[in-house]
Amino acid sequence: MTTYPGTVSGGDVLLIGLAGLACGAINALAGGGSLILFPALIAAGLGPLAANVTNSVSTWPGYLGSSLGFRDELRSQGHRLPRLALATLAGSAIGCILLLVTPPDAFDAIVPVLVLLAAGLLAIQPAVARRVGEPVEDHPRARRLQLAAVFGASIYGGYFGAALGVIFLAVLALTIAEPLKRLNGLKAGLSVVDATVSLVIFGLFGPVNWVAVAIAAPAALVGGYLGAHGAKRVDDKVLRVAVVVFAVIVAVYLAVT
Repeated sequence: MTTYPGTVSGGDVLLIGLAGLACGAINALAGGGSLILFPALIAAGLGPLAANVTNSVSTWPGYLGSSLGFRDELRSQGHRLPRLALATLAGSAIGCILLLVTPPDAFDAIVPVLVLLAAGLLAIQPAVARRVGEPVEDHPRARRLQLAAVFGASIYGGYFGAALGVIFLAVLALTIAEPLKRLNGLKAGLSVVDATVSLVIFGLFGPVNWVAVAIAAPAALVGGYLGAHGAKRVDDKVLRVAVVVFAVIVAVYLAVT
């Protein structure tokens, strides 16, 4: 196991703590909170790989907090969660391994495209539903497509994961005829699975900075819980617009950095 305990200055403690709080809240609402915590870890002196794996480990409590905030919505998705969680577990494990063993350049180039595609799918989902009707989830082909899409999204989640929530929401909205506020609960549950795989693999084999984790993780837990409560109070149309707009910002940021 390779770890880097490191040292963190007083200013860095505040920076990482605030970034962790915002990261948890944004992940609960839309996804993309890593784009706040990851640069903060870089600014605190971590290298790109160490910052990436430390970010992944630190966000686990935030996803747990958002799941607690969405516990009623998640409970209503109990019949869907097991099979989608298995697809998430498998995909996330592959993504984590890819991060640790392959050069990042090729995969990084397609990330902004994936995020923009997810935003576009989420934006047009109401129009698609009006034209072709609500998704027929019980159809075997639809369920296979749903599993494949969640599996693919989870590979990306294990690898980097910025705006993974947007991708999850897009997949779920196109295959499940329920409001986004309820699907946010299922998204939160799948995000916990994805983050748990990252926690285990990166905790054992990645250059995690545990000092930074000790600062960011509790803040992300609080942010995730508060963000989930905020998301439940937002109108479905407003939530959709907010997620799409933030996803576009994320994609542009990833494309130019």
